[in-house]
Amino acid sequence: MNELIRLLAYMLGIAAFLGLNLAYLGWVERKGAGHFQRRTGPKEVGPYGLLQPLADGLKLMSKQLVVPTNADRPLYMCAPILIMVPSVLLFVAIPFGEHLVPREFNFGLIMMFAFASMAGLSILIGGWGSGNKYSLIAGTRAVSQNVAYEIPMLITAINIVLITGSLDLNEIVRQQGSYIWNWNVFRLDKSILMPVSFLVFFICSLAETNRTPFDLGECEGELVAGYHTEYGGMGFGLFMMAEYANLVIGCSLTTVLFLGGWQCPFGLFPGPHWFLLKMYFLIWCFVWIRWTYPRTTFWGLLNLSWKYLIPFSLVNLLLTALFIKVF
Repeated sequence: MNELIRLLAYMLGIAAFLGLNLAYLGWVERKGAGHFQRRTGPKEVGPYGLLQPLADGLKLMSKQLVVPTNADRPLYMCAPILIMVPSVLLFVAIPFGEHLVPREFNFGLIMMFAFASMAGLSILIGGWGSGNKYSLIAGTRAVSQNVAYEIPMLITAINIVLITGSLDLNEIVRQQGSYIWNWNVFRLDKSILMPVSFLVFFICSLAETNRTPFDLGECEGELVAGYHTEYGGMGFGLFMMAEYANLVIGCSLTTVLFLGGWQCPFGLFPGPHWFLLKMYFLIWCFVWIRWTYPRTTFWGLLNLSWKYLIPFSLVNLLLTALFIKVF
């Protein structure tokens, strides 16, 4: 009974945390874009525009969901729901604190990658089911992008598994210790290329979350609005919510694997506040990059992964295994 109450409490906590982030990360994005481009961003609805997410949510919920004539109705309707399912489930395995994790799995890292791979499939289903040629092109682009960048991301994660000897996310955080030089991003005693591994993982996270400069699946200049061209109302809203949920998940996983999770940089007062501070710093970096760099070309996107990141990740994996075996 106590375990059931615990799980229900965590479910309510995840729902509240996710809802708050999905609402106000959009506000942070728009405010950040405004400041980077010398604009003010949202300011009319509430003080500093803080009620703008509520107004946007009410607007989306009040709109009629129109199914295009040429659409495959079952696929069209299920794609926005399907893309939200893994985004919610992945929060179950994220350790916000040493004792603040809904369910601690000894295979948590595999679970994260397994469910995250469903996002590309959902985008393809939405693009195919819309019956729109631009949406279909965007869906195939998104799948190509996800496949290309999941490979170096997984290989880099294997480096972490070699160093820690565990797939348990909480155990990976525990082994990084309470000081900044023990975090995996600086573990030069295990591999001299760990800072570069962090950079590769960060770039792959940008690509996996379809963020600029890698948002080739939804570029307005070429594909109208990408895979969600035909979606309006809450259909479009669910796609946007999933994008921000994946942003939180990607930054959380980067924090766990490389930045010590809930550990303090100075060995003092570890806890969830350190996890959230690191996670939101990475999210701000994502926003900064989006409104600073231009969109790349599609062949440039794929060349970066297949010609550079994947070969480097394989060499890095070999060097890490050799380093651990010899030293």
